[in-house]
Amino acid sequence: MEKPARTGRSAPGAADRRTLLRTALAAATTVGTGGALAACGPGGDQQQDASPFTGERRRGEHVLAVKVDNVAPARPQTGLEHADIVYIEQVEAGLSRILAVFASHLPTTVGPVRSARESDIELLRQFGEPALAFSGVQSALMPTLEATSLHLLPPGELTDGYTRDPARRAPHNLYLKARRAERAALDASAPRDIGFRFGAAPGGGRRTERETVRYPAARLTFTWSPDRRGWPVAMDGAPARSRGAGRLAPATVVIQYVTVRRSRFHDSSGSVTPYTETVGSGDALVLRDGKAYDAHWSRTSANGGTTFSDREGRRLPFARGQVWVVLVKKD
Repeated sequence: MEKPARTGRSAPGAADRRTLLRTALAAATTVGTGGALAACGPGGDQQQDASPFTGERRRGEHVLAVKVDNVAPARPQTGLEHADIVYIEQVEAGLSRILAVFASHLPTTVGPVRSARESDIELLRQFGEPALAFSGVQSALMPTLEATSLHLLPPGELTDGYTRDPARRAPHNLYLKARRAERAALDASAPRDIGFRFGAAPGGGRRTERETVRYPAARLTFTWSPDRRGWPVAMDGAPARSRGAGRLAPATVVIQYVTVRRSRFHDSSGSVTPYTETVGSGDALVLRDGKAYDAHWSRTSANGGTTFSDREGRRLPFARGQVWVVLVKKD
């Protein structure tokens, strides 16, 4: 059963363990990347001071990740139009959930906020020491989360950072006050290179108007819009909207084929929690500017970023703007 995250301070000794782990992680990252990572590099033409997450001018000061509900009663969500990166991942019963990463723009509220998963730890390590807002976890997972370098912001730790929407039923009515969350995590990492490159559309690719991704109990469809220069999203056949902002339409969509295996956790109904592996390599499909590009992804360690290359090994640049990464089980 998922339980609310532990309130107040960590248990005696947890803070010390977390400090040691953060120090080790920082050292490993410095060794592995040669120090600070630039926002530009081979395969892209973005400026040095551009966001490493979107390729646009505004970078932001801290990385805030938020677990967002993605079942029908949770829609339309709030604040997703401001996310730099939107990750879609499989959870129990074949459904999907969102991990939204914010840095360059912070909305007033984000949500509905839901529980974290073990896979989030590995996925977020490439961001350094980001803040993570979530509504709770299975009790057995909490010690593992507390031992990471993440700045954890569950309701028990940020008591004035959440609000309930009385027009919605629990558990689909909890919302994060994003700016309050950022103030509570001033030590969270600044945006850094996670492997993305941005620039003009490369040659090749194939024209496509629509691509659909299917989970066992969910599906997402991305349809090219020349007018919006993006890919309006549909979830389970209905347009995906953000409250007060209209339809969501990322500039780039990455369909990343990964290993999805059983984890050691399960929900209250007995459904095993999937574990999505984001370290390794495999195939991907990159959608930008009305084309689909066959790609190869590679992430050699959890401390490092994920690179996307074409079949000749050249870095594949994304279109500037919001990026969606859909993590789907490979065949």
